Amino acid sequence: MTLPSFLNGGDNDMMERIARDLVDSYDEEIELELEDREIDESGVVRDADNKEARRIYFRELFRLQGELVKLQDWVQNTGQRVVILFEGRDAAGKGGVIKRITQRLNPRVARVAALPAPNDRERTQWYFQRYVAHLPAAGEMVLFDRSWYNRAGVEKVMGFCTPEEYEEFFRSVPEFERMLVRSGIRLIKYWFSITDDEQHMRFLGRIHDPLKQWKLSPMDLESRRLWEEYTKAKETMLERTHIAEAPWWVVQAVDKKKARLNCIHHLLQQMPYHEVAHPPVALPARVRNADYLRHPVPAQMMVPEVY
Repeated sequence: MTLPSFLNGGDNDMMERIARDLVDSYDEEIELELEDREIDESGVVRDADNKEARRIYFRELFRLQGELVKLQDWVQNTGQRVVILFEGRDAAGKGGVIKRITQRLNPRVARVAALPAPNDRERTQWYFQRYVAHLPAAGEMVLFDRSWYNRAGVEKVMGFCTPEEYEEFFRSVPEFERMLVRSGIRLIKYWFSITDDEQHMRFLGRIHDPLKQWKLSPMDLESRRLWEEYTKAKETMLERTHIAEAPWWVVQAVDKKKARLNCIHHLLQQMPYHEVAHPPVALPARVRNADYLRHPVPAQMMVPEVY
């Protein structure tokens, strides 16, 4: 791994420690990649990635994440309001790309909205009302892990809305999104597309991997049985809500890593961002007082150092 130029040539202990901390921060991404283990029906881990492919993937991911930091600065400094919707079938990889987008960003600037099923009170509200509460203020990006398009997908297929509510959604959503865009919000919509076989394999992975079993819900299992109904609902949704002001963008997501890189690259292309100049940061000298005495922490308060 190549270190940033400001660390090259440093030969004192402080520079070495900074370099080690930087490498440790990259390990976070490696930990996330462990989630990508593919487990077949017999419980055997499949890892078809070769070292060179992983090297290229990480190199590009870190480069794109660096651009996302620049995008964040631009959004914050210019008061942009950005909304990004991530839709797709269960196990399509929406959560994975959202994690990689937000991993290096300030959660006060880039936040995720993943709303649960509406409660009894919310069911009586205007359908879009609970989503409006999560829209960004100036200088913010909001990433919706599923969105108001629940009505066009799961609610339609599972019978959670009436035919009248379904049709009203399609009448309302184009105008709702045009209103958002007219108000100055940048709205980007992604659909993550996977094949029947790929979803089958990912569900098997969740079944056999104890670290992923929590991701499977009865609704997910039912979605496998109703694959064709979800396909019809998706096709209707894309046809009736693909508008000039807020078009749909389809991400080929059978290969998780390529899907992440392609989505992030495309997202960056949708924004006229530029690098924001920042004044040099100077670390101030710590004030030291002769009468300061640091008190020891009681032993019973210390966390045992098991590792």
